[in-house]
Amino acid sequence: MKALRYYGPRDVRYESMDDPVLHDDRDVLVKVTGCSICGSDLHIYHGEGFSEDLGFCVGHEAVGEVVEIGRGVRRLKSGDRVMISAAVGCGSCPSCLRGDIVRCETGQGSCYGLSSRLQGSQAEAVRVPAGDFNAARIPDGVSDEQALLMTDGMATAWYGARNADISSGKTVAVVGLGPIGLMAVEQAFVLGAARVFAVDPVAERRAMAEAMGAVALHPDEAPAQMAELTKGLMADSIVEAVGHARTIDLALRLAGRRGTVSVIGVNQDRRFDFPMARAFAMGLTFRIGTCSVQETWPELIPLVQAGRLKPERVISHRLPLSDGVEAYRMFDAREDGALKMVLTP
Repeated sequence: MKALRYYGPRDVRYESMDDPVLHDDRDVLVKVTGCSICGSDLHIYHGEGFSEDLGFCVGHEAVGEVVEIGRGVRRLKSGDRVMISAAVGCGSCPSCLRGDIVRCETGQGSCYGLSSRLQGSQAEAVRVPAGDFNAARIPDGVSDEQALLMTDGMATAWYGARNADISSGKTVAVVGLGPIGLMAVEQAFVLGAARVFAVDPVAERRAMAEAMGAVALHPDEAPAQMAELTKGLMADSIVEAVGHARTIDLALRLAGRRGTVSVIGVNQDRRFDFPMARAFAMGLTFRIGTCSVQETWPELIPLVQAGRLKPERVISHRLPLSDGVEAYRMFDAREDGALKMVLTP
């Protein structure tokens, strides 16, 4: 099959590799009909990966059609349209059965496309371990593109919004307006936010947030402008969707008394100079982490079906998988308004 494979910093190649095969009776093989590039894929692209492997297939966001199932698969069958969770769990321990793969009790939790241990999904086909649990039929009323965004980015945004304690009447700030940040803006309103401030240096992204009803601010001006617009109260809830030390620091500075800061941007810094004294004096809550995608689907699917959430609006480019190398380059350079890059094998 054809796939996008990683060979080093900024060296992703479109080339052939072995077709996936079933490794276990619970495995499912999926013919990929759509995949996408996530912001976290850029860590690998830049050489900041999680493995010393070379030549593995990258990517962790995909939808497709089931083409083969193991003897132990009960819920899925060949021909089913499915969305594939970006990360997998064993699907049988108590934590996984609750949808909480972060706490997988068998140590089988993993993410696609970080190494050859679990090959990625930016390919013509992918093996899904514990397929009954780690993939789900795309429900009626949900398009393939909407489902694709629910495989990671939309779920991560929802996790971040929930962790930020967003509720009716609150003032919210979202730092970083990539696809996940923009979806968090939309979700904040659905969760009842009275006002949402959207912070990013890119004017086009701020304009998209404004179209959703947010007050858009440049990060250099955000603290002073928010202080003025909120009469010094600042934000009750902050979602940080970048992961850099400077944006996490900004998120903390935008928080008002007893505010909650939720960090979902991937951060690989060994240390961060946390403002402990200020956090103590302000009574801040600080949360950071990654989501269990499967845990979010029961809440997100009805909101998409009802038209309350429209995640597909963050898709900026639709390209064939054969143009994946160029898609990575454009996405990395933020060229031509690159936001969410969807690839079709």
